[in-house]
Amino acid sequence: PDLLPTCNGEITTMSFLQDVVDILLQYVVKSFDRSTKVIDFHYPNELLQEYNWELADQPQTLEEILLNCRTTLKYAIKTGHPRYFNQLSTGLDMVGLAADWLTSAANTNMFTYEIAPVFVLLEYVTLRKMREMVGWPGGCGDGIFSPGGAISNMYAMLIARFKMFPEVKEKGMAAIPRLVAFTSEHSHFSVKKGAAALGIGTDSVILIRCDERGKMIPSDLERRIVEAKQKGFVPFLVSATAGTTVYGAFDPLIAIADICKKYKIWMHVDGAWGGGLLMSRKHKWKLNGIERANSVTWNPHKMMGVPLQCSALLVREEGLMQSCNQMHASYLFQQDKHYDLSYDTGDKALQCGRHVDVFKLWLMWRAKGTTGFEAQIDKCLELAEYLYNKIKNREGYEMVFDGKPQHTNVCFWYIPPGLRGVEDSEERTSRLMKVAPVIKARMMEYGTTMVSYQPLGDKVNFFRMVISNPAATHQDIDFLIDEIERLGQDL
Repeated sequence: PDLLPTCNGEITTMSFLQDVVDILLQYVVKSFDRSTKVIDFHYPNELLQEYNWELADQPQTLEEILLNCRTTLKYAIKTGHPRYFNQLSTGLDMVGLAADWLTSAANTNMFTYEIAPVFVLLEYVTLRKMREMVGWPGGCGDGIFSPGGAISNMYAMLIARFKMFPEVKEKGMAAIPRLVAFTSEHSHFSVKKGAAALGIGTDSVILIRCDERGKMIPSDLERRIVEAKQKGFVPFLVSATAGTTVYGAFDPLIAIADICKKYKIWMHVDGAWGGGLLMSRKHKWKLNGIERANSVTWNPHKMMGVPLQCSALLVREEGLMQSCNQMHASYLFQQDKHYDLSYDTGDKALQCGRHVDVFKLWLMWRAKGTTGFEAQIDKCLELAEYLYNKIKNREGYEMVFDGKPQHTNVCFWYIPPGLRGVEDSEERTSRLMKVAPVIKARMMEYGTTMVSYQPLGDKVNFFRMVISNPAATHQDIDFLIDEIERLGQDL
């Protein structure tokens, strides 16, 4: 009760917030210190019992509140730590952090120019710049920042369906034919999730075969489209992936664009993970053909290291999002305001309340320039190549697919000494399945590093190393390899 807006609360408020900033700064410094743990691991029941997390009727003192802040960060995973490789979004950018603090203090909503004037304009400027980088003339089109790639992909599906059957907005699915969408078997699960949410159904998402590197096979796509049409279904969307989640594969966008044009189907590119490569002159060829897409998902919170969350959906045709989603709520989007209403973007969103996600991206872009992002991205790709070159012929390692990785995903099995002489058999496979989970569990208990693993198709658990943290160096890659060997030598 002593903090602002309490009368004379200024001094208490200043010292409280100063203490919070001190806690945060200590955490930031620790995040980059390789001698600290990435994680102080406890099992859920231990953590629940060790502290009192319950909510009470009576207020706590500010000292206790600061203690809560410290405890929370003590057990937080240091996602900015140079040895945290667990997810596609890693790193901790100082300018992005500053922007996030500012956004929280401004505490506004992305409805209208009326209540978020600067933020609405920055969203307009930033999305136009991103569309320019996709290759749409003059950055034409539309777009929105959404709560993540899964929602961006769902927006694309929603808009593609509306474009083909505008009556679906009022009449619902009963008024239109049975729709089908196509995506690769390595694509993100959000395509199916979006189909479920939109009432299209997961059975209506047809998975297209991939080659051994995880890229969609265009001839299989065309075959399945023809097949679906023969059954009387209506193909309405193809979702190509630029940077798959596990292999980091880039679908052949030009060939896919040709097929979409031939059959008049909406082409979406899920570049949530690989979109950042558009910033790099050296690597953007991997997305050749993206300029022919009708919509693109691009998550700056992944490869570009913007703090979570920051995901953009870009749409080539202007006005489509608005007509698809608008509900003309007269208490927000009054038509008789005294400024240009085209800046009231809230009615094209699915959400009503929408967080300001643009400021951290815009401020980082100002601080780094496009060339700064390019250098950061090129460095991550160089580190992935370094890891690949180091383990491809190393004893105890087997690559999941041949050839150097296209993105920063490096997929491999570690074969412990006890498995190296074993003939390929069911017994070997079932033993190999258990190796990665045990090493991962030990990594977390020691707190030294974190790297992801998963099975895929007929392949048993393998490590998937991803690099998007600008703080990582060659030494951190060396450390990871040594650590895997140290933790797996007795298996």
